[in-house]
Amino acid sequence: MSHFAGIQVITRCLEETQLLGQKIGTSISAGTVICLTGDLGSGKTSFVQGLAMGLGVPDDYYITSPTYVLINEYPGRYPLFHVDLYRIEEPVDFEDIGLYEILHGKGVVVVEWADKLSKDFLAEYLTIHFEILNEESRKLTISANVPEVSALVERIAKAWA
Repeated sequence: MSHFAGIQVITRCLEETQLLGQKIGTSISAGTVICLTGDLGSGKTSFVQGLAMGLGVPDDYYITSPTYVLINEYPGRYPLFHVDLYRIEEPVDFEDIGLYEILHGKGVVVVEWADKLSKDFLAEYLTIHFEILNEESRKLTISANVPEVSALVERIAKAWA
C-alpha cells in the first residue's frame, strides 16, 4: 500500500480525539472511506463519535462500536456507516460480509480494525493509525493511499493547525 500524504497529530485527551473527528467530519464528502487501525482502547470509537458530530448525526444517536453486529448506520449530512471488524478472525473483503454495496452509496464509511480488511475493493481511502502514548494522549498518523485523497489530508492538517 502506498501513502501519498501523511500527517501526525497528537491529541492530549478524549475530547481532543473527538474534536479531531468532528473537524474531519465537517470536511469530508459522500463516498469517503476511512480505515482506522490501532490497539484496543486507542481512541478509534471516540474518534468516530466526533466524526458523527461533524457529519451532523443527531444527538439522540449514541455512537458505539458495532462489534457484534459488524455495522451501524447513522443519519446525518451523509449517512455514516460504522464498521467494526474486531471479532473477524481472518482478513475479509466487503463482499464477504455483505457490505460491498455501502462503498458505492452516498455515505461515509469508517472501518475500525481495518487491518483485517482486504483493501482490494477500495479505490481511495484515508488511513488513521492510533497509537497510545500514555493514559490520555494519542498519536494519530493520517495518510492517503492515492493522490486524490491527499487534498483531504491537507485540509485536515489546516483545520487542526
